[in-house]
Amino acid sequence: MTLGGDDLVLCAGTLPRETRWTDRLAAAARAGFTGMSVWARDYAAARHDGWSDADLRAQLADHGLAVAELDPAWWWTPGDVDVAALVAIDDMEVFRYGEAEMFAIADALGARSINAADVLGGRWGVDDAAAAFAGLCDRAAEHGLLVHLEFLPWSRIADLTTAWEVVRRAGRPNGGVAVDAWHWYRSGTPSDVATVRAIPGDKVLAIQLDDAPAEREPKLMSATLHERLLPGEGAIELTTLLGALREIGATAPIGVEVFSDTLHALGPFDAAQRAADATRAVLAKVR
Repeated sequence: MTLGGDDLVLCAGTLPRETRWTDRLAAAARAGFTGMSVWARDYAAARHDGWSDADLRAQLADHGLAVAELDPAWWWTPGDVDVAALVAIDDMEVFRYGEAEMFAIADALGARSINAADVLGGRWGVDDAAAAFAGLCDRAAEHGLLVHLEFLPWSRIADLTTAWEVVRRAGRPNGGVAVDAWHWYRSGTPSDVATVRAIPGDKVLAIQLDDAPAEREPKLMSATLHERLLPGEGAIELTTLLGALREIGATAPIGVEVFSDTLHALGPFDAAQRAADATRAVLAKVR
């Protein structure tokens, strides 16, 4: 299945973490999504439940779903990494899955892309990041994967301007940026769409919708994982952002990524449906 601008993607974080693989698929399909994102821990849980790779592919097909992206690629940034130390404090089950594991999962599920972000920090600059990102793209290309770089306001790639510069300097045909509305809003220039308009549309490889209150949260990392709002329920100018993305010809599928304890408490089926309904309501204002 080829995913494009008319497809909605249910991002893994929109559902409660403990949601089983089969319920993830059922919730996504029932709410009308055609794609989903997958964390390596979700895949590992599905295999632990006894499903083979062939089973997982068949289940995706039966539900009319494609794996839009694998999340996250964390290892790619410059500098040495003490993986053992990271795994020891890894309560989110992120760092125990490295490049080889993620590429194997992509091959198994037929994923469209992989999402890269800076979660390790360091003292490197844009040129160093571009070289590292180029290497990741080259290795991902061997598996038929696109790679989109997501900026995080507290990281060394803190805004869309920096993310695009890394991607531009890397110059890889399968490399691009991911635009998450929450991070865009919290990156310091929430009403400035000039950077969006300066990016070629085919270099926006992922779009993630969510919302946030007008007042900046004191602890951004906690807020982004627990307090996001459904699209249209906060202060982000989503129609402005989406309008700018449309102007440049971006055709990436529309993901919905709402990490929210309140939403998760409703369970996977209600969470997926509310996310779909809210997103469609916002998109209807742009079309």
